Amino acid sequence: MDHLWSPWRFRYVSEPDKSGHCVFCNLASGDPSRDRESLILHRAQFNFIVLNLFPYTTAHALVVPYAHVAQLPQAEPGTLAEMMALAQRLNSAIEAIYHPDGYNLGMNLGKVAGAGVADHIHLHFLPRWAGAASFMTVIGETRVMPEELFSTYDKLAPFFRA
Repeated sequence: MDHLWSPWRFRYVSEPDKSGHCVFCNLASGDPSRDRESLILHRAQFNFIVLNLFPYTTAHALVVPYAHVAQLPQAEPGTLAEMMALAQRLNSAIEAIYHPDGYNLGMNLGKVAGAGVADHIHLHFLPRWAGAASFMTVIGETRVMPEELFSTYDKLAPFFRA
């Protein structure tokens, strides 16, 4: 069996974006008073932090530039510097709440590199725990998420309030 019930995904798969716009640009242009609904943890000057709607681990987040660029060389130096500063803040917040054993940070640039959104760069930030690769993940090719996304949001959001 490689299917688990995940009702929070239905809205995403049943209501595709028909505007032709980038999912990250749509998120960034949304009403900041509705950031919890969009899972946006923080809006900075050049980037925002959002929880991944389809996480690999609990607290899997993305640091996303507002600028719609597909390749790293197209990003402004200030954007990249802020991206890393936000990754540091995210690291501190996740460490304080979840105490993971390690982290993966990375970018998938281009479809063949595994980018789900190939035309808008973004940095994945994934906490990792020893033993998290259980038989469900390794043999069953199924991830079990122990926490609902809005619970994760509510735990991390206070670390990003002014």
